[in-house]
Amino acid sequence: MILKLKRTPGIYLVGFMGSGKSTVGRMLADQIGWRFGDVDDDVETAAKMSITELFTQQGEAEFRRLESEAIRARVRRVQAGNPMVLALGGGAFTQQANIDLLENNGVTIWLDADFPVVKKRVSMATHRPLARNAERFADLFQERRENYAKAEYRIAIPEDDSRAALEHILRLPIFD
Repeated sequence: MILKLKRTPGIYLVGFMGSGKSTVGRMLADQIGWRFGDVDDDVETAAKMSITELFTQQGEAEFRRLESEAIRARVRRVQAGNPMVLALGGGAFTQQANIDLLENNGVTIWLDADFPVVKKRVSMATHRPLARNAERFADLFQERRENYAKAEYRIAIPEDDSRAALEHILRLPIFD
């Protein structure tokens, strides 16, 4: 394992909604024997409501504030030496303060799922407020790619296969 991960044992999965961050993150954490965390779950717990309700009742700005707070709390655990694989919300890696914090405290991995993959996965979900408008959803996918590209590693996900994504992550040089 690389020195950076030994010092701050955090692996942060970034990418667009529906890219598989939670699914692959759980599998990765299980495979390497680390804890798994999901920032969206942390936000819902803190807000005592679903993300959809939070967006509707308090707006995206409040959601982003709670999201950044949840990331900081998880990173503090990593800094204390608690190894963790953390799945971030789709917009978390578009905030420069979050990017800086994560890059300085572990390794960031972009799960780069092709648009048809995320569109198919998200079309089955009703809990994603930013996916309600199909045109805006497609625009957001393109807009966020520039930020996701700041991650240290990129895993291409051309089809709906979480196991293949996990295998690609496990072959990264971070585990050598």
